[in-house]
Amino acid sequence: MGLSDGVIRLDIGGPDLPPPPAVVEVLCEAASQPDAHQYPGYRGLSTLREAMADYYRRRFDVALDPETQILPLIGSKEGIINMALASLDPGGLVLVPDPGYAPYAMGAALAGAEVQSFPLLPELGFLPDLEMIPPGAADRADLIWLNYPNNPTGATADLEFFTRAAEYARRHGLLLCHDAPYCDIGYDGYVAPSLLQVPGALDVGVEFNSLSKTYNMPGWRLGMAVGNAGALALLAQVKSNMDSGIFRPLQEAAVRALSVDPAWIDERNEIYRHRREIILQDLQVLGLEASRPSASLYIWARVPDNWTSEAFALAVLQQTAVAVAPGSFFGQGGEGYMRFSITAPAERLREAMARLSGAWDQLLDR
Repeated sequence: MGLSDGVIRLDIGGPDLPPPPAVVEVLCEAASQPDAHQYPGYRGLSTLREAMADYYRRRFDVALDPETQILPLIGSKEGIINMALASLDPGGLVLVPDPGYAPYAMGAALAGAEVQSFPLLPELGFLPDLEMIPPGAADRADLIWLNYPNNPTGATADLEFFTRAAEYARRHGLLLCHDAPYCDIGYDGYVAPSLLQVPGALDVGVEFNSLSKTYNMPGWRLGMAVGNAGALALLAQVKSNMDSGIFRPLQEAAVRALSVDPAWIDERNEIYRHRREIILQDLQVLGLEASRPSASLYIWARVPDNWTSEAFALAVLQQTAVAVAPGSFFGQGGEGYMRFSITAPAERLREAMARLSGAWDQLLDR
């Protein structure tokens, strides 16, 4: 293959593999029912909320009340933005990680609030030192965002970190929002924890989760917010004025997805692990420093010396027709890095890395 085969997109994290066949079958069967096309309820089917509670019980040993502590979402991104609208006033303040997923700050902007970023520190494995946040900002803020396994760095956090984060939120009167869409994409025996496993986390925290990454369903727009009942009530109030709920056949299919045999997830993750190795091996040959993620869909790699991340990503695109995400797109803390996604078939990843290797000398000799 050559450049005539088009751009190879390694800049986005959209799963390319299909969902479990049984989930598609449930959707088709449900959509064929004559009464399936009415307006759905705002809070989702009780069977869906119960299935989400069962998932958290099985996966994390966390007990949640389906009536008050679970709210289905039209994708977790929707919930992230609407949580800002529900919990932030104009002139308020939100604490967001840098580098980080853009909607954390964009939700604040839409709510008329301000953003105080805090760095994810390479020397701490891209965890933050929360005590470095200016105390005045922490006391003034209403909400803080965390995200592990992390986008874009692929970093992970343990329960000890989440325990410290929950105590920090309690001390400063913060709503702690944890975005966890990659919690079921792990490698080499790694199993991601939930913030809600921390005793008392339900008093201060809401966790956002998604079927997009766990079950290869990004286009289905199915997610959940779980945790603090008061915060979810506010989120539900905003959502009830913004949308009319999730198409019922999608909800029924989601119920089936949430009961998929964990062996299916393990087999899918092995495909991703193999893809991870393809990229890492070639980056090592090129002499590029890159982390070996134990979770997520991303490899976070240094750009060569004397390049900005955006300039290098543009040069790679122009000379190889391979698209990678510049680290600076995720905030100032991402400068000097680029993000590779493993959501392309192995043969396309090999082609992408062959293109990069073939143009390497030309890229460095500018």
